[in-house]
Amino acid sequence: MSALAHASVEALSEGGALAARLDGFVVRPAQLRLTAAVAEAFDAREVLLAEAGTGTGKTYAYLVPALRSGLKTIISTGTRALQDQLYHRDLPRVREALGTGLRSALLKGRANYLCLYRMNQAKGDAQFTSPAQASQFQRIVAWSGRTRAGDMAELEGLADDSPLLPLVTSTVDNCLGSDCPFWEECFVVQARQRAQAADLVVVNHHLLLADLALKQEGFGEILPGAQAFVIDEAHQLPELAASFFGEGFGMRQIQELARDCLAECKQTTGALAVLQAPVRVLEQALRELRAAMEALPPRGTRYRALTLPAVADGFDVLADSLAALEPALEPLAGSSPGFEACLARVRELGERLGRWRDGGMASDAFADELTDEAALARTAARGGEVYWYELSPRGFRCQRTPLDVSAPLRQHREQSRAAWVFTSATLAVGGGFQHLGRKLGLFDPDTLLEPSPFDWPRQALCYLPRDLPEPNTREFGAAMLAAVRPVLEASGGRAFLLFASHRALREAAQALRGAPWPLFVQGEAPKAELLQRFRESGNGVLLGSASFREGVDVAGDALSVVVVDKLPFAAPDDPVFEARLE
Repeated sequence: MSALAHASVEALSEGGALAARLDGFVVRPAQLRLTAAVAEAFDAREVLLAEAGTGTGKTYAYLVPALRSGLKTIISTGTRALQDQLYHRDLPRVREALGTGLRSALLKGRANYLCLYRMNQAKGDAQFTSPAQASQFQRIVAWSGRTRAGDMAELEGLADDSPLLPLVTSTVDNCLGSDCPFWEECFVVQARQRAQAADLVVVNHHLLLADLALKQEGFGEILPGAQAFVIDEAHQLPELAASFFGEGFGMRQIQELARDCLAECKQTTGALAVLQAPVRVLEQALRELRAAMEALPPRGTRYRALTLPAVADGFDVLADSLAALEPALEPLAGSSPGFEACLARVRELGERLGRWRDGGMASDAFADELTDEAALARTAARGGEVYWYELSPRGFRCQRTPLDVSAPLRQHREQSRAAWVFTSATLAVGGGFQHLGRKLGLFDPDTLLEPSPFDWPRQALCYLPRDLPEPNTREFGAAMLAAVRPVLEASGGRAFLLFASHRALREAAQALRGAPWPLFVQGEAPKAELLQRFRESGNGVLLGSASFREGVDVAGDALSVVVVDKLPFAAPDDPVFEARLE
């Protein structure tokens, strides 16, 4: 056993640093074996695949060697909620127990930070739909003057899906970069500088993969170079990587471009007269295309979408509208960095739209004579990529997704010359790691399989109500809640109710208003705030979506029941899923 492994095991053992300083700490043999394996991987700069069942305590098992190793370490988590929990709760406890003064940093994607330029652009615009929204915007403005990090999660009462967020945060598309007049004060730049200087950086998979995709395209890097990576909830990585190494565009993206074009007109005399007409034409083209797509299934292949003449014509009109906006912006581009960025976005979106419309043309020729779903899935996946669309209630998204991302993941991992630890409660299939290893591009990695230490038959009950309607019927929601109510009465609240759709979540919230337990509903406050209030309530009922299914830790009796309305299998009509099955 290496010196690092020995020190890590000692810290987590009986009489060790954590047992001495953390109330309620219990030594777990599986945790000791996991921390030793992580430390050995760090020492040898090797790759480790480690499944650690629920209750192992894997967060402490990798934090101890990360803090003891002296290596620059990046820890990537599955969700922002888990990222906040790890950084604000678990990391301070372990660091204090070990007595280490290592510098740490929390780094999120740019859309999580206040953008001072966009906030100032939004001031004075009559785009608030209610007095409450206008009041909330004024709260953001007031907070902007006192926040140090600019992290939108600091704002209590601002829901994760608030329509104000796109007005006061930036995206890769609309960020002005070093041309921004607020560059020196930029919260994203400051967060990245803190990450560069830190010994341990906590990120999420979205940010990690965005960085890998940028490196692959040669545009530079977001994350600082590291000597060790820990990928928690690693089972999510291949699926997420497919979207980052692909390409897409959506209705909201183009709507935001149109809005930003008009917002920039305030700074330049005569600009509105030039841009208003082509922007209105673009917005109308979007509305007509979305209306034509109502005749389509909620998701499907590009081929399926373009077989409808109205949809194919709608994409033609949208492409023409984007092309017409470009010459209107060109003479304005020199007048402000904002117009220059809008012009670049118009060109990029036009090119993405063109590639999506023309992509897979060779495979479409084969598809003309095919009618069965399996054959369509095969043609959709020719060349190892799937071109598909998805509808939302008021929008759409078009995407190109590669089916195999093992090569770019392997390339980056080998170039990094770092230690890589992939861990989760669910990595192995049939007791082996070959399935996930193939997806991640791993050849013969070190592996560890630690089952959950819980005695499930004695410590848990699984209840499947009989005679519920089919999950896709309208009666299912009410019947499910009727079955759940007696359970909540028996447990005295203390429950998570997790839903596969936001519509089902809203219906449940309406049905449970006035129940005898405190109700916490996702969307009514930031997730971290909801979780904290739930823990403190002692008998609350939290209604959430898939993001609360993984990596959320509520110790003690405050959480005693978890209800899942539908098991989270991929939708059978998902075009990427169909192509992978083929």
